[in-house]
Amino acid sequence: MTLVRYAIPAALALLAAPAAGQDPLAGLDEAGLYHAACAACHGADGRGASALQVAFEVELPDFTDCSFTTREPDADWLAVAHEGGPVRGFDPMMPAFGEALSEAQLMLTLAYIRTLCSDPAWPRGELNLPRPLVTEKAYPEDEAVWSGSVALGGPGLVEQELVYEKRLGARSQVEVVVPIVMRERTGGGWISGAGDVVLGLKHVLLHSLASGSILSLAGEVKLPTGDEDDGFGAGTAVAEGFIAFGQLLPSDGFLQLQAIVERPFDTDQAESETALRMVVGKSFAQGRWGRTWSPMVEVLGSRALEDGARVHWDAVPQVQVTLNTRQHVIGNVGIHLPLGEGDGREPSLLLYVIWEWFDGGLLDGW
Repeated sequence: MTLVRYAIPAALALLAAPAAGQDPLAGLDEAGLYHAACAACHGADGRGASALQVAFEVELPDFTDCSFTTREPDADWLAVAHEGGPVRGFDPMMPAFGEALSEAQLMLTLAYIRTLCSDPAWPRGELNLPRPLVTEKAYPEDEAVWSGSVALGGPGLVEQELVYEKRLGARSQVEVVVPIVMRERTGGGWISGAGDVVLGLKHVLLHSLASGSILSLAGEVKLPTGDEDDGFGAGTAVAEGFIAFGQLLPSDGFLQLQAIVERPFDTDQAESETALRMVVGKSFAQGRWGRTWSPMVEVLGSRALEDGARVHWDAVPQVQVTLNTRQHVIGNVGIHLPLGEGDGREPSLLLYVIWEWFDGGLLDGW
């Protein structure tokens, strides 16, 4: 009975339309399709009907809330509308409309839902490009990240980072990074400790869905919390500023750039550096609605800001994959390959796991 009330009469009539040779929603515009196919549960104003009206307790989203409406790309909205809630690990009370509405009608309905967020300051989810292993991206996030690096040559070295990112309004994000380092001693055995904690702020300067681009400015401060004597810290606070740029490319490709300047408070303790990072990749869906694979390659260049300093070049081939049905738990693995010779740098294995906590609990949506 509940499902009958939730799957609105107009959609049920359309399911029977092929036999009758009629389409009861044919000719409706964006608003008309929304009110015929969605308003019974999601409300005429998009804020969600009450539990008394729909006769179930599942919390309905508020489509006028830009923080909710803008985060996901059209492809994810279409997946849920076409296949129903379970395709993204949501409640089965959200039915599949794939047989009731054509994809063109679903996209028209979604276009109307997008208008219910009236604040253009919020960047669209299409601009939330896959996160590389090294390069910082431009899009502001609500997420937690565990990342790790394991040296594949030379003395043993295992580095980890715990990252917490919190979005502030439409365009900004604060970040806290806590490094944890394990290092093999020269004479044998291992030592471990916390590194220099990082505090960061990022702000989106420009974004355009029409051009598929996003540009952000960020600043970070590395605090001298790590033990310098054990090699876990720089021994001085370090300020870093960077610009991050993301660009959508045809056929689900993407390009990301990051330009960085880093300067220590005490130049006797650490060097000033500059770096340029570039990422090129492409995303593939497994099946029509399944997990997403995003192979990419980073090219990294860095140089100390002093006369005669050498430019170090590195490549990081990698592949990111969504791990669960909701696609808010994501993994990535790659190899950091120094491209120069004679500087003593060794390859390392890099990996991370992301939990986009705004989209649900860590154990939700599997």
